[in-house]
Amino acid sequence: MPVVAAYAAPSEGAPLVPTTIERREPGPLDVVIDIAYAGICHSDIHTVQGDWGPQHYPLAPGHEIAGTVSAVGSDVTRFAVGDRVGVGCLVNSCGECDACLRGEEQYCRGGAIGTYGATDRDGTITQGGYSRQVVVTEAFVLRIPDAIPLDRAAPLLCAGITTYSPLRHWNVGPGTRVAVVGLGGLGHMAVQIAHALGAEVTVLSQSLRKKDEGIRLGADHYLATSDPETFSANKRSFDVILNTVSAPLPLDAYLNLIDTNGTMVSVGAPPEPMSFRAGLLLGGRRSLAGSSIGGIRETQEMLDFCAEHGIAAEIELIDAVGINAAYARVLASDVKFRFVIDVATI
Repeated sequence: MPVVAAYAAPSEGAPLVPTTIERREPGPLDVVIDIAYAGICHSDIHTVQGDWGPQHYPLAPGHEIAGTVSAVGSDVTRFAVGDRVGVGCLVNSCGECDACLRGEEQYCRGGAIGTYGATDRDGTITQGGYSRQVVVTEAFVLRIPDAIPLDRAAPLLCAGITTYSPLRHWNVGPGTRVAVVGLGGLGHMAVQIAHALGAEVTVLSQSLRKKDEGIRLGADHYLATSDPETFSANKRSFDVILNTVSAPLPLDAYLNLIDTNGTMVSVGAPPEPMSFRAGLLLGGRRSLAGSSIGGIRETQEMLDFCAEHGIAAEIELIDAVGINAAYARVLASDVKFRFVIDVATI
């Protein structure tokens, strides 16, 4: 099996270290990708720290992958050597259930296979994009439009689709009042996409520290949630609230901001439970919902939409030796807005 350089966590909570991992021999439907850039997602940190359950170690995270095709299997028809491609959070699914057949592989009833930390069809544990190369079946490879630089495209494979999918599902468009909770890796993508869809966009952030950036990215309003006036003055002001933060929130206060028939959608996943008063849903026929990533078809749609509207991630490019420091800064909310690893430095 091919052996490639990587950065991996040797055990739960341990710093990531340089190592090597094995990739499978490419099959007839496989695409071999030389990885150029890999985004750092908060999910990477949760996973390697064991916040979402025990993992198999060593584990190389990374599901925001951008690079170029270096080889294709004999039966591959959609890609050729040299193509600009990406891989997101999934590398396989059953392909047969109702979710897969409607293009929502992320909800596969048979269990979608994650890009890292998942049991693959051959029984091995998948390893992610903090590595020089990856082998992925053709159906789970995305084409990155020429209009998007590869380094700024990498975070779109998770942060982009995680926010695009619910905004599309809840029919955000002209006349829709959208609030985005948090202006981090997910939030800054949500603002750009909601703005491009034609919505009136408000950022709800702890402070006004990033107000200028939020307005530049497309927000019409920027409010500080540390100010009690924000909640008292904006009751029933939003049709959709997209919660992008991975920390517990006082849900009662946020639910009061939703207008009749509105929805609060969570895409952030804090490990702690959150509670709310059910009466707040009843009074305004409000909904509290969640959304995962998108399927492959929708992810390609998102990439094409971003290319058409000039949308890309705002990034800080780092060398591989800076991964652990970047993790610490993500946890301290000290990044504008996504770290991306230059994989050539692995």
